Amino acid sequence: MTSKDPKSLIRIAREGGEAERAEPLDLGARVRDLRKSRNWTLEQAANKAGLARSTLSKIENGQMSPTYDALKKLATGLEISVPQLFTPPVEGQVGGRLAVTKSGEGAAVATVTYEHEMLAETLTKKAMLPYRARVRARSMEEFDGWVRHAGEEFLYVLTGVVRFYTEYYEPIEMRRGDSAYYDATMGHNVVSISQEDATILWVTSLG
Repeated sequence: MTSKDPKSLIRIAREGGEAERAEPLDLGARVRDLRKSRNWTLEQAANKAGLARSTLSKIENGQMSPTYDALKKLATGLEISVPQLFTPPVEGQVGGRLAVTKSGEGAAVATVTYEHEMLAETLTKKAMLPYRARVRARSMEEFDGWVRHAGEEFLYVLTGVVRFYTEYYEPIEMRRGDSAYYDATMGHNVVSISQEDATILWVTSLG
């Protein structure tokens, strides 16, 4: 993967104050486009996200690298999921589309609990957001509450063993080849219960 200008890279806070670099797209421009598509002022968007106006302005202008906590607040304020922050903006209607992502070439987005690899990133106007994730979390205590967002989601276990927690059901142990399709507005989290980090495929609807 070719190197890029450091200013275009996104640094996401991890445990111990470390940060991981990712190369999906210009996050500042993405956040600005999402805000303007909703006809929100900087102040309105900042209030919805629970961030200071100056902080949001710095993020949009590439003057600040947001922590994962700030990313979660942005996603909540914009009423989307964190991975949706890293999808390219929708452009015109396109037909006969195809996007191939070779193994290991997806755009990396690291969080405290997961390492996401965004798939089919170059394809615009998608109805689904596919991504592969390595599950770092080993307990629910590592999450800051439930993950929930608009749409529906499909989860497929690729390697290892996970425990799938949901807001309204008992925890479910899932192994390689097991899958779940669920309403993503329902709180949900996944932890690895195998010795190694489990890997899963997630597909989130964008409708």
